[in-house]
Amino acid sequence: MTGHRKFITDVIVRFRDLDAMGHVNNAVYMTYFEEGRKAFFLQLSDRPEGRQFNFILAHVSCDYLRPVTLRDKVAVQMWISYVGNKRFDFRYQLIDRDDESIIYAKGESVQVGYDYQTNSSTILSEEFLKKVTVYVELDERRETD
Repeated sequence: MTGHRKFITDVIVRFRDLDAMGHVNNAVYMTYFEEGRKAFFLQLSDRPEGRQFNFILAHVSCDYLRPVTLRDKVAVQMWISYVGNKRFDFRYQLIDRDDESIIYAKGESVQVGYDYQTNSSTILSEEFLKKVTVYVELDERRETD
């Protein structure tokens, strides 16, 4: 699918996010990605509760392209790059809110469907797949994860 939708949410750069050099600390970028995931799922959900997010984070990575400072206005732009039976992958771009051509960082994360009662992975629901289809970059699903 070439015309997938991208989800965008603003991120507030807080003073506490800065390191001694006046840049956002590298670990905080993961928090910004997490805030993007939270906003994404809250938008999709009709009952926004943490327990309803029936997945677990399996992997996250970040490529730092340019520093973020306290004065920068940033947003997380994200979409789903892959959907399998039990997992889905997000791609992220931390961008300037006023100029999307300015990219501060790029990242990826892997989420696995998870049953917290049995502590085991689970197949993604058709309901979930239906809700996220417009955000999926590729028009194919693998049969194994």
